[in-house]
Amino acid sequence: MSDLSVELTAPNGRKYTQPTGLFINNEWVKAKSGETITTVNPADEKEITTVQAAGPEDVDIAVAAARKAFKDPSWKDIGGRARADMLFKLSALIDEHKETLATIETWDNGKPYSVALNDDLGEVVYCIKYYAGWADKIHGQVVDTGPTKLAYTLREPLGVCGQIIPWNFPLSMAAWKLGPALACGNTVVLKPAEQTPLSILYLANLIVEAGFPPGVVNILNGYGRSAGAAIAQHLDIDKIAFTGSTATGKEIMKMAAVNMKNITLETGGKSPLLIFDDADIEQAAKWAQVGIMYNQGQVCTATSRILVQEGVYEKFIEVFKECVATVSKVGDPFADETFQGPQVTKAQYERVLSYVESGTSEGATLAAGGCPYKDVNGKGFFISPTIFTDVKDNMKIYREEVFGPFVVISSFQTEEEAVTRANDTTYGLGSAVFTKDIVKGHRVARNIEAGMVWINSSNDSDVRIPFGGVKQSGIGRELGEAALESYTNKKSIHVNLGTVL
Repeated sequence: MSDLSVELTAPNGRKYTQPTGLFINNEWVKAKSGETITTVNPADEKEITTVQAAGPEDVDIAVAAARKAFKDPSWKDIGGRARADMLFKLSALIDEHKETLATIETWDNGKPYSVALNDDLGEVVYCIKYYAGWADKIHGQVVDTGPTKLAYTLREPLGVCGQIIPWNFPLSMAAWKLGPALACGNTVVLKPAEQTPLSILYLANLIVEAGFPPGVVNILNGYGRSAGAAIAQHLDIDKIAFTGSTATGKEIMKMAAVNMKNITLETGGKSPLLIFDDADIEQAAKWAQVGIMYNQGQVCTATSRILVQEGVYEKFIEVFKECVATVSKVGDPFADETFQGPQVTKAQYERVLSYVESGTSEGATLAAGGCPYKDVNGKGFFISPTIFTDVKDNMKIYREEVFGPFVVISSFQTEEEAVTRANDTTYGLGSAVFTKDIVKGHRVARNIEAGMVWINSSNDSDVRIPFGGVKQSGIGRELGEAALESYTNKKSIHVNLGTVL
């Protein structure tokens, strides 16, 4: 064991070797910056370990490695079939190590182990496998422009891609970005969130084992203000892909303008969930509970604004509160019965509680929760599932993204009012509509300003379906075939077959 790894035993008893360095050129190295990051278990507030933190000089080294790899025949000229083989092997290795990866994710992030293992790791395995299937099917086309000319297009990789992933779904968001980038033949400099760096570091060793050449994937733990900023404004990075807050996304967009980088931004949301009086209220309540309380409410697409038609408003609140009380069991994230673990950090915990104060002071009705949950050994960043009713559209809790187990409920009279109020936001990521009238469901879906609409469900997602938003919820799309567009350039080639000037 080197001085850039440590033997750890997780709370569930699993022992494993945790890398703690920077992963550059398929090697573990110390940060030139001299900085470190201390990771904390949000369930008991105890330190897990310390990892190296990259600075601008480390970013320069990683980018140089990625640029060299991009031009090296061992990566540049191997073709789609060989890239597919590597991605398939990586997918299989992740599946083989999924229990350890899920353990790390839960320990470092606080999400329930059952969610990390079954949802997150299941998606990671499939996502990498899905893009492995695309790797040898990325091609251009011939365009018939006449008998004296041949015109065709090529789909070429962009080059060196900077990828900045968030703390709420560390491995899933990494897979969403690594999969299409590598399938298309790019090289990557990836920065995990400073709050949750551990699982992606473990994954790095699997990347080597899968056969990817040195420099193709480089992983830099680091703070956003230094490593993240250095990646966003680096002149030798061709693309930046970011998932996180809208405010940070705007700053990254500004920094990326230095060399007009290709950008993909998936940012914040305040997604509406509309319930019409002809809806199945029991089903609506169950989906609404999942839509806001899943992953501790730390989901960009969380349906955190619930608008209910007046005729079923009181009934929905009653059924929804009962559903939340029954399903949203708060507790030890490694316990089988736990639905909701702690918020990821103390800062996020305090942020959510500050919105409780705001909602109360603005006159909304606190119908449930709104307080710390201290029944897990008296420690950890746990918050009781929080429901505010009688919420007005001008209230801070209605307009701003809270990113916690925190939902606001309001009533509406007509379909037109519901759509108008649903669209009255700077965000446009997800949305949900509940009605038994399928014509109405499709009509409302067409009129809602969002990148995704769910009819009679909430937060459905599939690796094969494009994911992204409109307005200040982002630029571009991830997942599906659409993601390949984000990682390739189309080159047009014109061949003169006989025209003489």
